[in-house]
Amino acid sequence: MALFDVSVPICAATPTYPGDPGIEITSWLKLESGDPANVSLLKFGAHTGTHVDAPAHFLEGASRLESLPLDVLIGEAEVVEVPADCRAIDDQVVRLVLNSDPARVLFKTRNSEFWNTSTATFRPDFTYLDVSGAELLVQRKVRLVGIDYLSIEQFQSPDFATHHQLLSNNVVIVEGLDLREVPAGRYELICLPLRIKEGTGDGAPARAILRTLD
Repeated sequence: MALFDVSVPICAATPTYPGDPGIEITSWLKLESGDPANVSLLKFGAHTGTHVDAPAHFLEGASRLESLPLDVLIGEAEVVEVPADCRAIDDQVVRLVLNSDPARVLFKTRNSEFWNTSTATFRPDFTYLDVSGAELLVQRKVRLVGIDYLSIEQFQSPDFATHHQLLSNNVVIVEGLDLREVPAGRYELICLPLRIKEGTGDGAPARAILRTLD
């Protein structure tokens, strides 16, 4: 049984989505300064690195992060590989790469190679899920959709139609996955976001693991 950590490390060099808070990790207490322990101070947005979007991210009065069911965040998932020349995963691409109806789908795209770089440069040319692809996934009763960059939506989308389509149908979104080392196939997904109770409940960073089923 193999384990794949598909989470993006959070550090100052991790890219963030334009307009989101930057990442600051500093020392609050330090042993070398004579303090009794090392304690770090963390400052970053809820949608930093690998993270989960709750319906409250885009929908007024919708389900908050802490109410997301654990049986959606843990369970069998299918990693599907999208052709490298694909920029928009529309309904035709979904039909091409997804031959079954899994409860959880993780799209491995050209985006995963973006994590090879050590700089904090955001890539606006990332591959995204088109609204027609999102509609087909809803029709197929997918409960969780993941993608390997910081947003599932086209950069500078005027209406965020993909987010609205998925979240309004209670489909959990996982963004910022690193699937470079993961072959296409079926796995067990374990994706647990921080249990943040306050704020708007829009999302939280997560540690995401894939475990082979054999």
